[in-house]
Formats: sequence, structure tokens, C-alpha cells
Amino acid sequence: MQKSLKIAFTAVFAALHTILYFLSFGLWRNWAIYLEPIEGIILGPWAGFSAALMGSVIGRMIKPDVFWMFGIIAEPLSVLMIAFLAQRRWAPVFITYFVMLLAYFAHPFGAELPLWTLLDVLLAFALIIPVAKTNRIGAKDNEKRLPVSLVFVSFIGTITDALTRIFIFVPAGLYAFLGLSFDEVFFIFTTGASASYIEDLIVIVVSFLVGAPLLLALRRLPGFKYPIT
Repeated sequence: MQKSLKIAFTAVFAALHTILYFLSFGLWRNWAIYLEPIEGIILGPWAGFSAALMGSVIGRMIKPDVFWMFGIIAEPLSVLMIAFLAQRRWAPVFITYFVMLLAYFAHPFGAELPLWTLLDVLLAFALIIPVAKTNRIGAKDNEKRLPVSLVFVSFIGTITDALTRIFIFVPAGLYAFLGLSFDEVFFIFTTGASASYIEDLIVIVVSFLVGAPLLLALRRLPGFKYPIT
């Protein structure tokens, strides 16, 4: 694919990422998480990362957020991990999860905060290798398996976003910078986890009903191949 076309696709997804940030309301994260799976699969690792980074930075420059660092770190990293999984590259994703989880459980809060708030993270961690090895997102010989593969990849990618925010908040010390006590962190975790589980479910539904048909349609376009990088 021509370089100019790759740049154009990256710019379009960066704009979509920004728009979804503005349209968001309720729950914990913004609507850009519903774009992240398609962003990573179509654009590939580095163009996808760049688009998500540009979109998240531009969005927060126009509409500032006290937790701006969550978006500009978690969203691009999530897209990058999705792109790796779609290309059946499990090692970068596994190492990323392992390091962040190790840092979390090594922190004093990690042993005291309820484990149920991390059940989706632990499940995603367990699924990384089997999903990377068995997903059929890049295969053209079995379109029936693409929706299922996309659901699992999307789930892990969305949890990457959540885990990165947890890493920034607890092991990296954002809670201390904000002057929050353990009780306040406990409240944020328990209420935030409930919203996060709802978001996990929404991402799965959107990926199955919207993402899969879109990828199948793009696959049938003459001369168009993804990932573009």
C-alpha cells in the first residue's frame, strides 16, 4: 500500500479516536475503547499505536481531563497489543501483562484490594497464548471463525487498557500523587471494576455485531489488505 494511503488511514483513525472521546458519557472509560480492536487489526502495530496516540492526545488537548495520562498511555498500548495478537505474536502481550501484574501484586495495596476486581484481567492473561495461537483474524480460508477470534482479541485488548490504568494508578504511584488514602483507592477500585465489567461486555457485543462484519467487508475489497503496516 502506498505510503500516502497509509498516512491517510492513520489520520482517519486518529480523527475517529478523537471523535469517540468527545461522544463518550457514563461508565469509566471513553468510547474510543470500542474502536481499539478495529484500529489495531486494520492499521497494524505501529500505525495503530500512532493513530491511537494522536487521537487520545488531540482529544485531551481540546477537552482536558484530570486523568489525561490514562488515555494517552493506556489507549495506544491497548491498540498495540491487539495488533500483536491479531498477528499471532503472543510474547510482547504476555510480557506486558506479566510485568504490570507483577508490579501490582508486589505493591502493598495489591495484597489488600479485592481480587474480584481483577478477575477479568487474570482471565485475559490466561487467554493470551491460546488466543494468539488460534485466532483466525488474518486467515482468508475460514470466515466463520473470524467473529469468535475478534471477540477474544478484543476482550484481551480492552483488558490491556484497564490493566494499564491500574498499573499507572497503583504501582506507578498516581494514587499517592493525588493524595488518596487506601480507603479511597478501595472505593475507586470496587466501583470502577463494576463499570469495567460492563465495558468488557459492551466491547464484546460491538466487536461481534459491528467489528466482524466490517472486517469481512474490507477483506472482500479488491486490492485492500490489512494490516496496512
